[in-house]
Amino acid sequence: MQLIWLRRAAWVAAALVTTAAHAEISDNVVKIGVLSDMNGPASTPTGQGSVTAAQMAVDDFGGRVLDKPISVIVGDHQLKPDIGAAIARRWYDTEQVDLIVDVPVSAVGLAVQTIATEKKKLFITQSTGAADFHGKFCSPYAMQWVFDTRALATGTAKEVVKRGGDSWFFITDDYAFGHSLERDAASVVTANGGKVVGSVRPPFATPDLSSFILQAQASKAKIIGIAAGPPNNMNEIKTASEFGLLKGGQQMAALLALITDIHSLGLPAAQGLLLTTSFYWDMDDKTREWSKRYFAKMNRMPTMWQAGVYSAVTHYLNAIKAAGSDDPLAVAAKMRETPVEDFFARNGRLRADNLMVHDLVLAQVKSPEESKYPWDYYKILATIKGEDAFGPPDPACPMK
Repeated sequence: MQLIWLRRAAWVAAALVTTAAHAEISDNVVKIGVLSDMNGPASTPTGQGSVTAAQMAVDDFGGRVLDKPISVIVGDHQLKPDIGAAIARRWYDTEQVDLIVDVPVSAVGLAVQTIATEKKKLFITQSTGAADFHGKFCSPYAMQWVFDTRALATGTAKEVVKRGGDSWFFITDDYAFGHSLERDAASVVTANGGKVVGSVRPPFATPDLSSFILQAQASKAKIIGIAAGPPNNMNEIKTASEFGLLKGGQQMAALLALITDIHSLGLPAAQGLLLTTSFYWDMDDKTREWSKRYFAKMNRMPTMWQAGVYSAVTHYLNAIKAAGSDDPLAVAAKMRETPVEDFFARNGRLRADNLMVHDLVLAQVKSPEESKYPWDYYKILATIKGEDAFGPPDPACPMK
């Protein structure tokens, strides 16, 4: 009789543990909000593609975690920090969103990060590049998954200088993002024995870039560094092609360029361009398998930001499963404990400052003659180790 009682007690205890584990999912659903630019200038490299990537991750996970459903909702911040912050606040406060992802442009990303920290909810950005995100503004609730300005700028500059590109002229967007790219790249150029011969700073979204391209051409620098984001970066590359800059022997290095940008420009204008990226769809069998599934849904290949959304959502859901809970700090701890090794990331790890450090690649855009099939755009020139690209934690972050 005592044995039967003990067995029943053990069964009840096990059932209670199981029930407690299931009860650890707040509101009985794991809700992921994709907060993006759905119709504006960032909508092609993020937007619906990021939504699709998040939903693919949920579907591939089976649609449930700890026996609770996973849902994806969508918001459009229109590239405005106040709108992004208001949506994030509403999602966290009243719509029981557990995780926000994507959030292009740094100003909006930093605004959402502030709300996430205030509400003690998780936020993983794939398309916010400000290094301050994991520096002076770092937060236990906010993670940076794909890139930062330092990684792209220093990765490109170091590898290009090693290959003989030792004189640089910068065309720099005249706002904080562009200044940060130029500063980081210039410091690496000089540290590796190169020199910066000058720079110009066109206003954001200026319609006429010809005078700036002519100054770059006249500098005779071997490398023209494009320290800019859309739309200036692509307009500068297009204008440089029209002015014959590349035919004159100079090369252009884009400190931020995405495969959708190259597709839009076309290989005749973009050929020869040097860039650093976290992801290229045609790198190996794993990248091709996932990207072809994505292409079937979107009719274009994914950017590094969109692939990063899938990677981060999958890692997050695995961490919930491992933690037996969707408690934000418990999940974040599990995410840091587990290496990130998937089709997106090589040698990835989430550091104590919540920056996901992983290998990058230096690529060169192919000529039309070199491209053998649709979206065959890059030659991979080198692998850049994550530690070299991202550098050590920022002393300004107390979590380092």
